[in-house]
Amino acid sequence: MDVIVDIAQGRLRGQSAGPVTSFLGIPYAQAPFGRRRFAAPSPPPSWEGVRDAVTLGATAPKIGYRPPISEILSEPVVPGEECLNVNVWTPDVGASGLPVFVWIHGGAFTNGSNAVPIYDASAFARDGIVAVTINYRLGADGFARIEGAPANRGLLDQVAALEWVRDNIASFGGDPAKVTVAGESAGAMSVGTLLSMPRAEGLFQRAVLQSGAGNHVITEATAEKVAAALAAAVGASATAEGLASVPVDAFVDAQRDLGDRITAEAPTGAWGELAFKMMPFEPYIDGDVVPALPYTRIAQGAGSDVDILIGTTSEEFAFFLVPAGVTAYVDEARVRAVLGAYGADVDEAVDAYRAQLPDATPGELLIAVMTDWFFRIPALRIVESRAGRAFVYEFTWRSPLFDGRLGACHALEIPFVFDVLDKPETARITGANPPQKIADEMHRAWIDFVRDGAPGWVPYGSDRSVMQFGEQSSVADDPRPSTREVWRFVNRQSE
Repeated sequence: MDVIVDIAQGRLRGQSAGPVTSFLGIPYAQAPFGRRRFAAPSPPPSWEGVRDAVTLGATAPKIGYRPPISEILSEPVVPGEECLNVNVWTPDVGASGLPVFVWIHGGAFTNGSNAVPIYDASAFARDGIVAVTINYRLGADGFARIEGAPANRGLLDQVAALEWVRDNIASFGGDPAKVTVAGESAGAMSVGTLLSMPRAEGLFQRAVLQSGAGNHVITEATAEKVAAALAAAVGASATAEGLASVPVDAFVDAQRDLGDRITAEAPTGAWGELAFKMMPFEPYIDGDVVPALPYTRIAQGAGSDVDILIGTTSEEFAFFLVPAGVTAYVDEARVRAVLGAYGADVDEAVDAYRAQLPDATPGELLIAVMTDWFFRIPALRIVESRAGRAFVYEFTWRSPLFDGRLGACHALEIPFVFDVLDKPETARITGANPPQKIADEMHRAWIDFVRDGAPGWVPYGSDRSVMQFGEQSSVADDPRPSTREVWRFVNRQSE
């Protein structure tokens, strides 16, 4: 059934299916092409009459996943230039005061969109939440340091989307004073950065960070080096005018090739911090949009009025190492080398991880080490600054894929959070017949947090309580303390 609402830009036609009404592909800013390429997001377009909002909007230019990741994650491409758009699901356009959930997708800042099937937020609306999924500019368009262009345009897009929510969500039954912003991977890193950004203050009251925290930004010097290499690759100056002259497809191809080059050369030290950060087009510290390392500002009190739910999966890095076949070639020397590069006391760390995982192969030890350093420890650093205002969880259920070696990997929890285990795309990471019971528990925890700020267990404090979602979900106090202590030396403002 068609449903029409009025927003600031004009009238919109959505569609109802059972208890949920959806409005898809709504532009929150002008299309970022032509003279708007590399510009800050412009105010959204308006229209006469009724605009259809019944199909997914355009996706931003992106490099795309390669095998084997492309076989695990869905990555739809919707053509068109109006890629700065949002999707909205609501239980009742005639309601008022409903809590709002805004989802920022992941994809290493170079992939992803709100068209990914498992981001269908119908279950949130079914359970009384107005849900919004957003797009933002990716790769160099969104995050490269370009002379003559505003910094961190992808983050400015996210702020513009949140401002659109503030100004329009009441038309869908939502309350702009009850907004939770959430994300996974690069989306969670974005949320951590938004928590620290003056421009995002007051736009959300709660935040959920899954597999990302407040440490994934690069320095301006590194961003300048990446931009110079990209400009050289496309034969243009590293300016807005120069790079805007490069066709979009060629520009995307050059980013993919540069990413491959940086990955290959990073271990030599040629790219400095990118040997550890791993993402050449992530946000950078520009002194304005991103004033400083997000964790530093959060520790100093930025976003202190925002409630936080933060979590990781038990074996995040299996996603990056197992499908590619890397773990089979890892030996103890490689584990020790990685620990040394991260700055750990190698002997102490090896003993702690071996005691924790006595039967693990060297490849499995490397997964545990990299999971902790890249995901778990940065998440705890956010929590440690919150003085009882943060809830922590861990997703422990293990995928049966790759003979069980994929484990509780990165991105596995998303279809459980969105309660979409019935979607065929889900099986690409969960395998057949994933347990609905865990989806019921995890989705309910997020619903309760969005609605009331209380997901169902106590905040992280002196007992370090962590909800572990698995076959038998329960709260654990200070899980894996010895390997947590391995990283006690880490400067808590420069992970």
